[in-house]
Amino acid sequence: MSTDTTAGKAAANAAIWGLLLPAAAILMVTMGARQVSGLFVSPLNTATGIGIVGISFALAVGQFVWGASQPVFGALADRYGSVPVLVLGSVMVALGIALTPLMSSEWGLVFTMGILTSAGAGAGSFAVLIGATAQRLPADKRSFASGFINAGGSMGQFLFAPITERLIALAGWVNAMYALAIISVLALPLALRLRVKKALPQPDARAPSASSTTAPPAGAVSHGAAADSLRAQVRAAFRDRSYLLVHAGFFTCGFHIAFLITHLPGEVALCNLPTTVAGVSIAIIGLANIVGSLSAGALGSRFRMKYLLFWMYLSRAAIVLLYMMAPKTALTFYVFAAALGLTWLSTVPPTAGIVGKLFGVRYLATLFGLTLLSHQIGGFFGAWLGGVAIARTGNYEWMWIADAVLAFFAALVHLPIKEARLRAEPERI
Repeated sequence: MSTDTTAGKAAANAAIWGLLLPAAAILMVTMGARQVSGLFVSPLNTATGIGIVGISFALAVGQFVWGASQPVFGALADRYGSVPVLVLGSVMVALGIALTPLMSSEWGLVFTMGILTSAGAGAGSFAVLIGATAQRLPADKRSFASGFINAGGSMGQFLFAPITERLIALAGWVNAMYALAIISVLALPLALRLRVKKALPQPDARAPSASSTTAPPAGAVSHGAAADSLRAQVRAAFRDRSYLLVHAGFFTCGFHIAFLITHLPGEVALCNLPTTVAGVSIAIIGLANIVGSLSAGALGSRFRMKYLLFWMYLSRAAIVLLYMMAPKTALTFYVFAAALGLTWLSTVPPTAGIVGKLFGVRYLATLFGLTLLSHQIGGFFGAWLGGVAIARTGNYEWMWIADAVLAFFAALVHLPIKEARLRAEPERI
């Protein structure tokens, strides 16, 4: 191996990590601040008297807005660049969190937590970050990159959950909110690290990637005038059956995650366990999902992604059913959290990977943002119906059953997806 080749590989790897690390750190902040919202449900209810259903509705609106904002911000990032979108998102998250303690009505919470915070988190979430990096990376690095960035969000959940729980217990929920608002501002300087607009150098330009030796994705618009039209690509995507099946599966994923992140603290309280169990459980989910996300990113380079998603969703159904039959102890919650955490948001890398395979990466931020919208429509129902269930029945039993059934459905819908088989790439020297 020549010195020039070694230096070229080192430069390429340094450039890749210079892109991935700040992207993962941004997602750590935006997801960390967002994924601890369930810890505020009880203190908000006590302080405001709004009621569990009203607070759940505000958080459910937030689930929807987080998803609905991502294709919008994804399209803006595709057109104007990711940096201004990420900066705007950080400011919105900080403002939304800081204003929440001033609200005393359901609609006030809908504005701060449901719209402002959630839309800001959407501007700094998967669609923009994965889209910004995928366009600059060689094809064989994209799956790993998605998994690594996704792991950043899980690290945020792991770090923020126990810290937030302790802040609420020791300093009160209002001060905890202000602390989260200050931390959210830290994403601003990180966004500037993503201002590079050209593709990163390839480790070895002589070695063609899989994407350069295969035909364009089946759903991608052809080169020429149509290739520059976002509208044409979106129309082509929604005529593709496989893309619609991805949406269906991701809908159920959103239901599952939003229900748990919003109502797991309530489930812990129903079992007469201390609040620390909820904080530790949410942190364990985040820690386990770091392993799951990195594994999903690596496995996506070796196996067809639709099969990875099939087994992820099927395992969720089994885990939920086992939890329902288990004694409700702190250890049960910790084991449950660890098992679920392995697939928590590990679905993101293979889902984004399938969309990229189907349509290419030119408009990936927008097209994947649209799948995240379906994810968050499911999230709206998971968060809201959880509040309705506890208010009407006093427990979450029917929600757990619905969660298991939907997870099984999600596993099945991925099997008919027409994902291209993996092809071995030439060995790089």
